[in-house]
Amino acid sequence: MSTIDTARPLAPARRRPATWPRLRRLRPGRLGPALLPGAFLLLVVLAALCAPLLAPRDPDAIDMGAALAGPSAAHPLGTDQLGRDQFSRLLYGGRATLLLTAIGTAGIVTLGLTVGVVAGYAGGRVDLAISTLLTVLLALPSLLLTLAILGVLGPGTTSLLVALVGAGWVGHARIFRAAILGLREQPYVEAAVGLGASRARIVTRHLLPNLLPTVVVLATLDLGALLLTVSSLSFLGLGVQPPTADWGAMLNDARPYFGDLPLLVVVPGVCITAVALASNLLGDALRDLVDVGHR
Repeated sequence: MSTIDTARPLAPARRRPATWPRLRRLRPGRLGPALLPGAFLLLVVLAALCAPLLAPRDPDAIDMGAALAGPSAAHPLGTDQLGRDQFSRLLYGGRATLLLTAIGTAGIVTLGLTVGVVAGYAGGRVDLAISTLLTVLLALPSLLLTLAILGVLGPGTTSLLVALVGAGWVGHARIFRAAILGLREQPYVEAAVGLGASRARIVTRHLLPNLLPTVVVLATLDLGALLLTVSSLSFLGLGVQPPTADWGAMLNDARPYFGDLPLLVVVPGVCITAVALASNLLGDALRDLVDVGHR
């Protein structure tokens, strides 16, 4: 008859690490609301990336003999006022618009995250100085600040990116700072401090992984808003410069010919609206998934 050795301590049960707690909520069964907008955005991105393979013609090739032609086998979406193929320009314009939006979103989130983490975790005078600066900058309308930066730097792609990042990071820094203030009071962070972990290790191993869901959601929600901003500024001639195709610039070029060929305005307008709507729906779905209070 076997006996239990009571002198030997039982091995402690293995526990999952506390890192990435909210990411465990992203189970396949709960991703339903995010699948449709995510698949649509993926399809748009793939079409833009494959523009050299899908475009039937050179997007900048001018053919005045075919100007303002309607849809045909040679030109599926017609041609613009210079005889350029609208379908080809739509694909290449998507590359420019989506690339600017993606780079701008990455810059805004990165700068806002850096400033927010420094302010939230450092505390004291550093937090006070950064919070005061953020409060002052938040008092300025973001669109006005964007136009002011563009007025100083002049129109162009690089100037547009600098203006977008310079005007958009402030709100994100406030959100990330507030999140860090809550995370640094968690027991696992206090335990790491008690064990003598360095600040860099605490930030990289405990704070940033748990902040990642917030970063993903904010970045996704930003895509739609930033896409509209990029398109609006390009429509005003402050973004992508001719002859490079861009959805906002295509709208501006087609505006005088709306009565003759409405398709020139409708197609890029629908693309901008659809991508912005899909980005917002995806952001809302991801926010519900990672929200701790969501059931």
